[in-house]
Amino acid sequence: MSILIKNGRIVTVSDDFVGDIFIKGESIHAVGKDLNYEADHTIDASGKLVFPGGIDPHVHLDMPFMGTSSSDDYESGTRAALFGGTTMVIDFILQTQGDSLYNALKTWQAKSNGKACGDYSYHMAVTDFNDSTSDEVVDMIEKEGITSFKTFMAYKGALMIDDGQMVALMQKVKEHGGLVTVHATNGDMIDKLIAKHRSEGKLSPLYHYLSQPEITEAEASGRFADMSFYTSCPGYIVHMTCKGALNHIRNATMRNQRVLVETCIQYLVLDASLYEKDFEGAKWVMSPPLREKKDQVALWAGINQGLVNVVGTDHCPFMWEQKKMGKDDFSKIPNGHPAIEHRMEILFSEGVKKGRISLNKYVEVTSTNAAKIFGMYPRKGNLGIGADADIIILDPNEKHKISVNTHHMNVDYSAYEGMEVTGKVKTVILRGKLAIDKEECKVEAGYGRFIKRGKTSTIL
Repeated sequence: MSILIKNGRIVTVSDDFVGDIFIKGESIHAVGKDLNYEADHTIDASGKLVFPGGIDPHVHLDMPFMGTSSSDDYESGTRAALFGGTTMVIDFILQTQGDSLYNALKTWQAKSNGKACGDYSYHMAVTDFNDSTSDEVVDMIEKEGITSFKTFMAYKGALMIDDGQMVALMQKVKEHGGLVTVHATNGDMIDKLIAKHRSEGKLSPLYHYLSQPEITEAEASGRFADMSFYTSCPGYIVHMTCKGALNHIRNATMRNQRVLVETCIQYLVLDASLYEKDFEGAKWVMSPPLREKKDQVALWAGINQGLVNVVGTDHCPFMWEQKKMGKDDFSKIPNGHPAIEHRMEILFSEGVKKGRISLNKYVEVTSTNAAKIFGMYPRKGNLGIGADADIIILDPNEKHKISVNTHHMNVDYSAYEGMEVTGKVKTVILRGKLAIDKEECKVEAGYGRFIKRGKTSTIL
């Protein structure tokens, strides 16, 4: 099928003009003004914005956690992503300590193969680095197209590796052109604070926040930056939340180092006052937790300064009954919140419409930077000729409210209930196929394709 998009305002990281895009098969065939092609389907995008499809590099679909599993699987999660303008996600495979990376890969392939509506890839979370794992890391990069490796500086006994393992992993990944990403919080400090609050009978969701003060994230971020500098391995900090952590990355630039940084949409628009809502605060229990208004200011500035490179979601939804596992103890609340569907529209409304970021910067942090960092550019995150035809068409003026009653995620509450947003994704094209149109999903489970990735790029 061929598609001709006419008269849209086409925006990339470097361009902004009114023109046309002609799609043939799965790829972009031509971009320009007044294109004269016969197409099977023509879309008049007058008055609307045309962007590369969104890439969310931080999601957790059908993920086992704290005795339960996140409530969106590959079908419902990627479908909800498409409704919100995200055409590609990168999920996290979790190695079980004592087991192999390949066994973990097989487990996640069973979750995703034939089920995804949108395109996807994996990060490999390394929770047990040894000589055998080291060999598998090479195979993941060179054979499987999995080039990014997640590490945890928290969750001792389940996910955390020590600094010696971190350095060894970085050295191996650097040698083969990959990237190490990190959950950068000081797990030992946090575990001590959790135990202290529990012993004092302080068990409400507020104490989840108070068990993870800013210093726990700032210290770990600086330590990770130092290890990345020592090994010369590209490093990427996921879900950064606070000014203190960002300042460590700012300081790293003084020694001519670049550490890549992702924040998430919730840290830009929500704050820790939500934890004061007694147990309802469990809706926003995530790690790291929501922070203060001053941290929002720092993160928005960091985006414009080029210190914050990507805005993801850390989408990890749980039903309310699952959250209630921790009704008597905050440490038993499953961590995570639903956002995969809302990232593109909230960032447009709060960022572009409120004058915090430019349209070009919006494309950078929602799509193109992730494609470059994670080895998919120029195939993804790009409106150039030959790129995958992953395109969203957004009405910049349509107002709507976010609600559990209208979202498509498999979760029975909204973390953004009642928020009024300006800007609505109207049409989504995925690899040349109309995926979302007139509030309907036009692709079936299984249309989504696993995307093998190449080497990382820190040249953004």
